[in-house]
Amino acid sequence: MSANGSFGFSTDLAHFGEDEKHLGAVIPPIYQNSLFVFPTMEELLDTMYNNPGGPPHHYSRVSNPTLDLLETKLAHFEGGEKCKVFAAGMTAVSVAIMSAVKQGAHVVAVDGIYGPANGLLNTYLARFGVECTMVDGRDTQAVIDACRDNTTLIYLESPTSLTFRVQDISAITKFARERGITTMIDSTYNTPIHMRPLDLGVDVVIHSLTKYYGGHSNATGGAVIGSAAYIDKLIRSEVVMMGSLLGPFQSWLFTQGSRTLKLRLKQHEATANHIAGWLEQEPEIKVVHHLGLESYAQRDLVKSMMKGTSGLFSFETKQDDKAKVMDFCNRLQLFGRGISWGGFESLVVASHVKPCDYDSPRWFIRLFCGLEDAEDLQADIAQALVALR
Repeated sequence: MSANGSFGFSTDLAHFGEDEKHLGAVIPPIYQNSLFVFPTMEELLDTMYNNPGGPPHHYSRVSNPTLDLLETKLAHFEGGEKCKVFAAGMTAVSVAIMSAVKQGAHVVAVDGIYGPANGLLNTYLARFGVECTMVDGRDTQAVIDACRDNTTLIYLESPTSLTFRVQDISAITKFARERGITTMIDSTYNTPIHMRPLDLGVDVVIHSLTKYYGGHSNATGGAVIGSAAYIDKLIRSEVVMMGSLLGPFQSWLFTQGSRTLKLRLKQHEATANHIAGWLEQEPEIKVVHHLGLESYAQRDLVKSMMKGTSGLFSFETKQDDKAKVMDFCNRLQLFGRGISWGGFESLVVASHVKPCDYDSPRWFIRLFCGLEDAEDLQADIAQALVALR
């Protein structure tokens, strides 16, 4: 315990929010029920209309004690006041974005964000009169210049999902606060261990719990974290109207996964740094996009905002040939061909994308380094590189 009475992050991961041990159980119980009954009708109605987020809880579509524990932990880890958890990361993204737009609103988002989030902003919401401008998030002035009088939201993802580009979050949020524009960020890559966006001025933080918080590829979930006023408003509108909260059992799994988060993240980071550093020396590789490399173009900005990096990175090949890229991915034995990441297993996915500053689309190969030995993963990649020659 520190001099001010607070605990370290690892201790908080193991204990925060769990002062009471139900019947002495070291693991909190699962409240696997759909509803809660009250002694009087007056108490039920008061909760439904005046305190729908609980506690006390009245309906698990809105709140539940097992979710409560996870939400309390997640808010604390991020330095936020309150949290709400959802059935998937994309559910959290959708609900959060919907809370910040209306007909005729304008959104500024950074190029390279998660594909479904891009689709929501640029295709789905366009049906309801919401416009979105995509900009190169590396250029803070471009973000500022894209804002209009009707801009209600700046949507960030640092780093972006495939291109691994970061934004100057403090500079962007300073401008947004002066203009009364809400800022949101998908911070799944970082976790609060490496960066706490609320400390940098962001209004709302979003996580896909499916990734590092779960850690075992056995559940999907998402979280939205912010001020108590914001989350209470979210509960009364988007949550009550749309539902899609996380289930009690999945919440219980994420609470268990959070206990080993720091230990797992350290190994993911160390392995990715090792693999990326080796890979950028291989003759078949054009460039490796990894925040942990000293050669990374925005390395100084990363160091100023983040305490570490992650097990996730991408690279481009010199030949940029689809058949060769597919052959490389198919030759890998320890890297499973699959989407998502953050679990115990290593994964590979190839995507044909066109960053805003590229003349034409290129193949990006994204690797997630799991908990296997780094030497074995390197050997697996080495034997597959023959496909790129």
